[in-house]
Amino acid sequence: MPYLPASSYDADHKIWIGDQVKHYFDPHLSIGEIIFQEMRRHPQLIAQISATEKTVLTRKELHANSMRVASYFRSEGILPSDIVGIIGRNTTHMLAVAYACFFNGTAFHSLNTAYDRNTIENMYNITKPRIIFCDGDEYEKVRDATAHLDVKIVTMRNHPSDSIRIDEVLATPIEENFQPAKLEQGNDQTLAILCSSGTTGNPKAVTITNSRQILASNDHLTTADIQYSHNTLDWITGLLTTITSGVFSTTRIIADNVFDPAFALRVIEEYQVTWIIQPPSAMAMMMNCAEFETSDLSSIRCFLFGGSRAAVEVQQAIRSRLRRDCLQFNYGFTELGAMATINLHFDEKVGSVGRLVSGLRAKIINDQGESLGPDELGEICIMNNQHWSGYYGNQEESRAIRDPQRWYHSGDLGYMDRDGFLYIVERKKEMLKYQSIMYYPSDIEGIISGMPQVAEVCAFGVWSDIYGDEAAAAVVKKLGSEL
Repeated sequence: MPYLPASSYDADHKIWIGDQVKHYFDPHLSIGEIIFQEMRRHPQLIAQISATEKTVLTRKELHANSMRVASYFRSEGILPSDIVGIIGRNTTHMLAVAYACFFNGTAFHSLNTAYDRNTIENMYNITKPRIIFCDGDEYEKVRDATAHLDVKIVTMRNHPSDSIRIDEVLATPIEENFQPAKLEQGNDQTLAILCSSGTTGNPKAVTITNSRQILASNDHLTTADIQYSHNTLDWITGLLTTITSGVFSTTRIIADNVFDPAFALRVIEEYQVTWIIQPPSAMAMMMNCAEFETSDLSSIRCFLFGGSRAAVEVQQAIRSRLRRDCLQFNYGFTELGAMATINLHFDEKVGSVGRLVSGLRAKIINDQGESLGPDELGEICIMNNQHWSGYYGNQEESRAIRDPQRWYHSGDLGYMDRDGFLYIVERKKEMLKYQSIMYYPSDIEGIISGMPQVAEVCAFGVWSDIYGDEAAAAVVKKLGSEL
């Protein structure tokens, strides 16, 4: 059986090429227009279930709520050129806020709830949102950070007495003959703004294009699927789940609590989750959870993970609990706005992040910028042939990550094998030097992670003026370990 996704290799130019993009929707429609139409097609299906707030919304109800929020934006004079701020958990009405932005063609800028006051102030000084949706838990922090801006603040839960409540916004009458906006810039228009640490300094405001590329390798989703991701809208995986659940009319399970592995396992079993996406840290927590061995994960037919290195032991432990070969390591970065590769052959290619998704190209380069062939280690570069508005308000950093030929320079070191499977070795900047000899933290992590009492490990360098980077490691022990 041939490897998937389909891709090819141009040996003359040393470039790997993904398959041609297949358009399941009119390519001129925006993400908002597609979701709007699909919600009208399946009004009685369950769109969302909150496992913590115990709410259930049909697609008809979610559609109406989204139009109410969008009508509120229009009544407030919020334009497609404006920005909506989001700092919140996965509460019942957060999806309506996101879809309202999609319907109106207004980008939202989402921040993590853990950001401190100064970071919030710095980020929103860049994008200057007209309105911010946050949880009451962060209300005072957000209010203080944006006091100098002319901004309204709406709370999603735990409402302070002086805030606008989301219920007040949802009381807005739906605009007569409501229709989603036509995007002035077409699908080159910015859909959302997330945050990235970039290579230096404070987080950067990363624009995500209103592109169909984010749907890549998820076109197998149907109305029978149950999706679950604990990640919020400030993560690309949270945005991915938000978009795919709307486009493919799935049922989405949400929760607004802190991630708890036992709770996540119960959600999978109780709601018969078929599609899940997690970071490797969550997988390690689940594997190290007392309930892991007795939980029923048989409903899962697509288990996506990525965002950082994952110990092979963790991957194999999760795979051992799945009924089929559906553990799919994927690779991408926020600036790309979508996944770049996906491994649909875990049992054969353990540890690989897979092959290119459709519409993308990849090359591996050395320090001189020369392209390398299969099995040669270098920096991973990706091309998606799409418009990118860059880091909002920061063209200098934008040019540093995407060159004039439109190649994204990931800063990750890796190689392609002869079957077109990508392997990530390390971050380029995390290469360490001891007594003038280069080494990778992953070399040490690979040895320690093989110890039977270790659940997770992170190796790093401790600087010595004499020796350079002396190796150290932080270790998470397995439950009951005496290590």
